[in-house]
Amino acid sequence: QVQLVESGGGLVQAGGSLRLACAASGRTFSSNAMGWFRQAPGKERAFVTGISGSGAGTYYADSVKGRFTISRDNAKNTVYLQMNSLKPEDTAVYYCAARRVRFFSGNYYSDLEYDYWGQGTQVTVSS
Repeated sequence: QVQLVESGGGLVQAGGSLRLACAASGRTFSSNAMGWFRQAPGKERAFVTGISGSGAGTYYADSVKGRFTISRDNAKNTVYLQMNSLKPEDTAVYYCAARRVRFFSGNYYSDLEYDYWGQGTQVTVSS
């Protein structure tokens, strides 16, 4: 069982930056591929970015490429989401998710790929 706790959300103006963190329980964090999803009001939860257990493989939704960066520190059992050049349409609850294995099967963008979820953290971008 893996428990995930997100932090770092808040209110920021358009063009600003935020860094989210997701702390995971467990002794084998490098065995978990990780991802970030977001859910805006009235919309379905959507893939943002994913990272393999070693950190060598990263994947991004087209809407955030070049603005967001995912990284992980396996010594600290933490995955990060650096968000730059934020836009009002980035406003959402951001969720951290983990797989039981270190790689993705190919469907890294599907929430069905993930086995564990955090409670979410609110990000609000004002115009």
